Amino acid sequence: MTSSKARTTALITPVEEGAQREAEALAAEGRTAKAVRRLRKDSGLGLEAASAALELLKEGQLLPATYGQALDALGRLDAGLVDEMTALLGCGRRDDAIRLLRERTDIDLAGGYHLVTELNGRLGTTGTTGTAGTD
Repeated sequence: MTSSKARTTALITPVEEGAQREAEALAAEGRTAKAVRRLRKDSGLGLEAASAALELLKEGQLLPATYGQALDALGRLDAGLVDEMTALLGCGRRDDAIRLLRERTDIDLAGGYHLVTELNGRLGTTGTTGTAGTD
């Protein structure tokens, strides 16, 4: 059984559609370890999150293929987190928004950066790198 944090991370980390199909086919052949490795290869998913992603695929759930889709999924899963990240971006605290996202999920640094950048783009703010207490 995977943790809810790993499941959330799997649902908010983009995985190319081709990789998702390959992983599903490998799992159907009973090659679970290879399927998990395929999901991890380009996505940045950790072992537990990749295993959760494979479980989701087996359940018929599609994973996001873009950061836009991943941000939409995060909004459905944890609207409060998106609101907190939005508030931080509104104050120009991009790094704090990334840190918060990474604390609440197991998303890697690059994934966190790209998700926050996607949110920032939707908001149309500059979201500089400032952090709390660095005036």
